[in-house]
Amino acid sequence: MTSNPPRTAGILLHPTCLPGPHGVGDLGAGARRFVEWLGEAGVALWQILPLVPPGPGESPYGTTSALAGNPWLVSLADLVDDGLLAASDLEGPPAFPLDWVDPAAMKAYKGPLLDKAADALLDGANGELAAAFAGFREEQPWVDDTALFLAIRAAHGERPWWEWPEGLRDRAKAALTKAKKDLGREIDRAAALQFLFDHQWRALRRLCEKHGVIIVGDLPIYVDRDSADVWANRDQFRLHPDGSPIAVAGVPPDFFSETGQLWGNPLYDWERMARDGHGWWVQRLQRARELTDVVRLDHFRGFSAFWEVPAGASDARGGKWVDGPGTALFADLSAALGHVPLIAEDLGVIDDGVIALREALGLPGMRILQFAFGEEADHPFLPHNYVAHCVCYTGTHDNDTTLGWWQSTSDRVRDHVRRYLATSGQDIVWDLIRAAFASVASMAVVPLQDVLRLDGRTRMNTPGTVENNWRWRVRIQAFNSPLAHRVRELVALYGRLPAADGG
Repeated sequence: MTSNPPRTAGILLHPTCLPGPHGVGDLGAGARRFVEWLGEAGVALWQILPLVPPGPGESPYGTTSALAGNPWLVSLADLVDDGLLAASDLEGPPAFPLDWVDPAAMKAYKGPLLDKAADALLDGANGELAAAFAGFREEQPWVDDTALFLAIRAAHGERPWWEWPEGLRDRAKAALTKAKKDLGREIDRAAALQFLFDHQWRALRRLCEKHGVIIVGDLPIYVDRDSADVWANRDQFRLHPDGSPIAVAGVPPDFFSETGQLWGNPLYDWERMARDGHGWWVQRLQRARELTDVVRLDHFRGFSAFWEVPAGASDARGGKWVDGPGTALFADLSAALGHVPLIAEDLGVIDDGVIALREALGLPGMRILQFAFGEEADHPFLPHNYVAHCVCYTGTHDNDTTLGWWQSTSDRVRDHVRRYLATSGQDIVWDLIRAAFASVASMAVVPLQDVLRLDGRTRMNTPGTVENNWRWRVRIQAFNSPLAHRVRELVALYGRLPAADGG
């Protein structure tokens, strides 16, 4: 399941950050312009965050379905082109902010229009799409479980599944049959929205292929307790009969938090999963592979050993390390799916077991330049200590922007950076971009905020907080030729142009 790609450059940008007229980034004209700009810049990798419907606080790392797509990303303008909305439906949209997402305002506007388009699809407004929808629903068995879950949840005031009537909570056949009858239209509409996302995303992927752009996806290790994934597969998780967790996921105290992070996700019953060849994971990785070209495994260390926190704990400090599935899981995935290019997110508390697992699987790990400075010369994130089979980042979605980091870091760190990179620091953001591209790392990925030299106000996420994350958006004017040419100059200088583009 390993790959050793040629030297490439990448940009990290989640689709919600794309420009667009309807309050959030979508898969329409703004996304197409970004892909064209990547091609112009010679950038071969587009790294995204999970494409799922976002969870609390709009986080893409929490969701009601780990296999579903985010319907808020569906382009309304493209729905007009498909005959599912009228042009007049989009006249006079609210004056949405251009630089960030206002989730409540966006959903109030887009929600009714998405439902209208879904109804038009169900009523046969576009026969070709209706036939494709029928095929999609048949080929993706998770869609009906997800749609049923969402319809029941909405009918019960968005309460979590363990608070539903017992028959629905426990998926009793009679209760589900009645729900499917009573909520038929709502179920079909939810399934139609999944198809519309899938239809538009696949079209965008074809454009990526045309411009030589490979999509790097993101697969969180855990799923939400209040999700179709857990509700429909309770035997795969460590839960009590009433659906309450025996223990939950988290991480111990680290750089981001003195009390650790109490994620609260239910833990997997790895022994049970192994008995059927990890079929649940096979389905999940197969879906990720359908949507992306390379898959970043978030919290890879949890496959070696995971932090188990007693249910009901107030923070993560009282947890303990428990052995994960190790190579057995990946052997089953390889047997079922063949070669799947993976990246190991091996940040945080890393021990010899994590390193041994990553090396046994031959996976590239991650190196973060913002974490490299202020320490000794043997720090693994300093570029002179890299191996080729890794991915270098200036920072990730969980870091401040490089400019924000530089403005807030210590004098000691700034002094180390200046001496290490032989720079005055006057253009520190591009100094770090240059260091990433110049490194021996086979892949070098830079958040778009860094390419644009933006400060901490555009930070994507602050771990351990809920408010005001995941909201930044870029204006389409950023995708201009002078900036593409500046990026391309560095990409070419350090041998990262795609082979078809002269690299």
